[in-house]
Amino acid sequence: MTASPRRLRSDRGVVVTQLVLVVPALLMMGLLVVQFALVWHARHVAQYTAQRALAAARVEDGTAADGRMQARRSLAALGSRVLTTSSVTAERTATRTTVRVNGVVIRVLPVPGLVLHASGTASGPTERITIPAGGQP
Repeated sequence: MTASPRRLRSDRGVVVTQLVLVVPALLMMGLLVVQFALVWHARHVAQYTAQRALAAARVEDGTAADGRMQARRSLAALGSRVLTTSSVTAERTATRTTVRVNGVVIRVLPVPGLVLHASGTASGPTERITIPAGGQP
């Protein structure tokens, strides 16, 4: 018996093969979009935290420790799950205050060695009382 040409060209099983190849690729692309959305969000959380910490540290009676404490509170309220392993540095001089917030973004993609960082920096003049040059206001 010979096989008919109709049986040799059967498309049977092709859909399963396509699904096995296409679905993981689509899933990976979707996870990649979610991962970079989390990076974008974590950068905004870090920047907002740095700005809040700067506002606390730069006031006349404020200290760098006040800025770090405010940053920790902001991170606990906003980004403790998105921005992990965070660090806060605050520097205050007589004229300038700077706060930096760094952290590691939570990982969605199961890629070994993938470590994405997010950071935010805020800097501004330190508030202080000054006397006009002429001696009288």
